[in-house]
Amino acid sequence: MTKVGGTTKKFYRETRGVKVSGGQTVKAGTVLTRRGDRWKPGINVLGLTLLTAGCEGEVYFTKKRGNYRRAVTFINIRPLKTK
Repeated sequence: MTKVGGTTKKFYRETRGVKVSGGQTVKAGTVLTRRGDRWKPGINVLGLTLLTAGCEGEVYFTKKRGNYRRAVTFINIRPLKTK
Protein backbone atom coordinates (compact mmCIF):
# COMPACT_ATOMS: atom_id res chain seq x y z
CA MET A 1 0.00 0.00 0.00
CA THR A 2 1.40 3.37 -0.96
CA LYS A 3 1.00 6.58 0.94
CA VAL A 4 -0.79 9.30 -0.98
CA GLY A 5 0.41 12.89 -0.70
CA GLY A 6 3.73 14.53 0.04
CA THR A 7 5.58 15.02 3.27
CA THR A 8 5.98 18.77 2.87
CA LYS A 9 3.82 19.52 5.92
CA LYS A 10 6.07 17.43 8.13
CA PHE A 11 9.29 19.22 7.16
CA TYR A 12 7.87 22.67 6.41
CA ARG A 13 7.82 23.57 10.11
CA GLU A 14 11.62 23.49 10.19
CA THR A 15 11.96 26.24 7.58
CA ARG A 16 9.73 28.83 9.26
CA GLY A 17 10.95 31.69 11.42
CA VAL A 18 13.69 34.31 11.50
CA LYS A 19 16.59 33.68 9.12
CA VAL A 20 18.92 36.45 10.36
CA SER A 21 20.01 37.76 13.73
CA GLY A 22 20.39 41.29 15.03
CA GLY A 23 23.58 43.06 13.98
CA GLN A 24 24.01 40.88 10.90
CA THR A 25 24.74 42.59 7.56
CA VAL A 26 22.42 41.61 4.70
CA LYS A 27 22.16 42.39 1.00
CA ALA A 28 19.04 43.73 -0.72
CA GLY A 29 16.51 40.97 -1.39
CA THR A 30 17.69 38.68 1.42
CA VAL A 31 14.90 36.69 3.08
CA LEU A 32 14.57 37.76 6.73
CA THR A 33 11.60 35.61 7.83
CA ARG A 34 9.24 33.00 6.43
CA ARG A 35 5.64 32.90 7.60
CA GLY A 36 6.38 35.68 10.07
CA ASP A 37 3.15 36.21 12.00
CA ARG A 38 5.12 37.35 15.06
CA TRP A 39 7.30 39.80 13.13
CA LYS A 40 6.19 42.91 11.25
CA PRO A 41 8.04 44.85 8.54
CA GLY A 42 9.84 47.93 9.79
CA ILE A 43 12.16 50.43 8.11
CA ASN A 44 13.60 49.25 4.75
CA VAL A 45 11.80 45.87 4.96
CA LEU A 46 9.37 44.62 2.31
CA GLY A 47 6.55 42.06 2.49
CA LEU A 48 3.86 40.92 4.90
CA THR A 49 4.57 37.33 5.93
CA LEU A 50 7.70 36.69 3.85
CA LEU A 51 9.88 39.62 4.93
CA THR A 52 12.78 40.61 2.65
CA ALA A 53 15.46 43.28 2.89
CA GLY A 54 14.71 46.39 0.88
CA CYS A 55 18.31 47.63 0.89
CA GLU A 56 21.78 46.57 1.96
CA GLY A 57 22.49 47.19 5.64
CA GLU A 58 22.51 45.99 9.24
CA VAL A 59 19.52 44.21 10.81
CA TYR A 60 18.07 45.40 14.13
CA PHE A 61 14.87 44.63 16.02
CA THR A 62 12.48 46.92 17.89
CA LYS A 63 9.49 46.06 20.08
CA LYS A 64 6.32 48.06 20.47
CA ARG A 65 3.10 47.40 22.31
CA GLY A 66 0.34 46.30 19.97
CA ASN A 67 -3.33 45.58 20.50
CA TYR A 68 -4.42 43.99 23.77
CA ARG A 69 -1.00 44.67 25.42
CA ARG A 70 0.66 42.22 23.09
CA ALA A 71 4.27 43.04 22.19
CA VAL A 72 4.97 43.22 18.46
CA THR A 73 8.51 42.84 17.10
CA PHE A 74 9.51 44.93 14.08
CA ILE A 75 12.45 43.99 11.88
CA ASN A 76 14.36 47.02 10.58
CA ILE A 77 17.43 47.58 8.44
CA ARG A 78 19.93 50.35 9.08
CA PRO A 79 21.39 51.23 5.63
CA LEU A 80 25.14 51.05 5.17
CA LYS A 81 26.88 54.40 4.84
CA THR A 82 28.43 55.01 1.44
CA LYS A 83 31.64 56.97 1.07
